[in-house]
Amino acid sequence: MTDTESALIRPILPTDLERILELNEANVPAVGSVDADRMAFLVSESKIALALEVEGAVIGFCLVLGPDSTYDSLNYLWFSDRYDNFMYLDRVAVDSAFTGRGFGTLLYAEVDRLMQALGGADQLALEINVDPPNVASLAFHHRLGFGEVGQQDTPYGIRVSMQTRSAVSS
Repeated sequence: MTDTESALIRPILPTDLERILELNEANVPAVGSVDADRMAFLVSESKIALALEVEGAVIGFCLVLGPDSTYDSLNYLWFSDRYDNFMYLDRVAVDSAFTGRGFGTLLYAEVDRLMQALGGADQLALEINVDPPNVASLAFHHRLGFGEVGQQDTPYGIRVSMQTRSAVSS
């Protein structure tokens, strides 16, 4: 059995929040640092909130928000000002012991499936650090069909590439 064949992707549960926060903080600055209250808000605000499990342990997660969110992130608001029917992948993180083994691709495939089931969104949007560059993320998202639609500077000193991809249909 390959690594990804043993994986379980399921909705995030309240009991996952501590582990999700730990994974998030281990992946800063690729994802923004948040405290426990902010993470709980993000999970509750998400249209898609997934935990990735291997052998009973959460090794990854992703959060996707819709266009009707009250999220006040500068990057989310950038997309909200420009797109009507989009989903915003706010954060995705995989434990470093499991990166490069297909788990990120597995999470994105499930996001695609759920976006199709939910309907309505024609774009999946996200941002990637370009200064300083997150080279691995840029390459990963390019392989998945994302393209740059703009850039912006953030108040925390990072320049990001704003990227979208058409919603995937089967």
